[in-house]
Amino acid sequence: MAHKLAAVILAAIALIAMSVPRETYAQKETVSAAEAPRRAGACRFSSFTQIEPDAGSWKTWVLESPRQIPLSAPPYAPEEIAELRQFEVQRDAAILDQISYWDTGGPAYRWNEIAFNQLASANNNRIARAMALINVAIYDAMIAAWDAKYLHQRPRPIECVPSLKPAVMTPQSPSYPSEHAVAAGAASAILAYLLPNNAKFLNDQAEAAALSRIYAGVNYRSDITAGLELGRAVAALLIARARTDGSDAVFSGTIPTGPCNWKGTNPVEPLGGTWRTWVLTSGSELRPGPPPACGSEQFLKELAEVRDFPRPIPTTAASFPQTRAAYFWQGPTIKLWDDILGTKLLQYELGSNPPREARAYALFHIAGYDSSVAAWDAKYTYWHIRPSQFDPSIRTLFAVPNHPSYPSAHAIYDGSYVEVLSYLFPRDEAFFRAQAQEAAQSRIWAGIHYKSDIEGSTALSREVGRRVIAWARSDGSK
Repeated sequence: MAHKLAAVILAAIALIAMSVPRETYAQKETVSAAEAPRRAGACRFSSFTQIEPDAGSWKTWVLESPRQIPLSAPPYAPEEIAELRQFEVQRDAAILDQISYWDTGGPAYRWNEIAFNQLASANNNRIARAMALINVAIYDAMIAAWDAKYLHQRPRPIECVPSLKPAVMTPQSPSYPSEHAVAAGAASAILAYLLPNNAKFLNDQAEAAALSRIYAGVNYRSDITAGLELGRAVAALLIARARTDGSDAVFSGTIPTGPCNWKGTNPVEPLGGTWRTWVLTSGSELRPGPPPACGSEQFLKELAEVRDFPRPIPTTAASFPQTRAAYFWQGPTIKLWDDILGTKLLQYELGSNPPREARAYALFHIAGYDSSVAAWDAKYTYWHIRPSQFDPSIRTLFAVPNHPSYPSAHAIYDGSYVEVLSYLFPRDEAFFRAQAQEAAQSRIWAGIHYKSDIEGSTALSREVGRRVIAWARSDGSK
């Protein structure tokens, strides 16, 4: 009988609350942010279920502070509970699929996947730049969101209304703002800047990602509204930076025509080494020494290694592991490595820790981007000839990339990624290094690069990776 009486009283309170004007925490000037939820709805965030409560103080890349972009306090809005109840009974198969899709991994996971699909036709330099911009935007926005979460400590819906039935596990962090909406707002805005013709699709995806959290019953409407706004505001700062990073400059120089210079026309991104970097002062900061002199003993030895390596034609390649590896790593290099990162994030269940997930993606893609800028600086400083250009008898497994040979572009990614991955997941370092070794050597197996191309890239990119790790060790995330 007592339980029934309590239920009647609670229902009456809810009806009365629905009839009064909407009130915000910010208007309760005499009530602390932590106390406001209790006063407003007789519930509070469970302090024993905290994910990274100090992440709001981690160092950011473009934000001067996590509160640089104002985010007002969440509202006390009983009608938001009614909306959650409405969506709970409307969960059909399509809505459950949408919830499941966006709940896979962490908030950044699907956006990295979407980005690669959207950027599939771009060259690696542009993809590396885009992925760094996207993931820095997500990371900085996530840090700002975490500061707001633990400032306001808004309880998750189920903490206020235990009878709700969320479709996914309720995250162990305050509700406001929504981390999925933050990532969606940041990533979609960057991608829309890069691909303006796809802006509507990207915005629709962002709205779908955010709404999935209301459908799932783990966020309020105001959580996703604030999250989208915060993510887009941080993205605007990244876009302003991107507009001045030098990537829109037009090459007006001349291509050297010496006998040992690269041969071709319309080389890929000849100014790519001048683009603005993140941890390097410039693309030339770590410029390696020149490749072996054309015609020198070392050069001829490396040329012979490339020429004499057996390369079965594709019809027999299935039985030749080096050829299979060469074809595999000839694929979308950055995505192949990003898939490795994504797999590790899933294996280590870091999707439930959005700040750690966002940090990993940002560190990883900054390392790849800065390494590519450094490599392109060296490529167009030395204009080194490709093996098959110097010796036309060399048969390559596939078309020779349209840029100079030294240093290797593929190895530049292999080296930087393996350093960051080994830092993030030290137990798996041997696996990462084995993958990087195979990927780098595959360029000799394919007939595309000399040994010195690989070695120059590996040394350069590992140093870039170490610079990124040094930044990470000082970011306050310990």
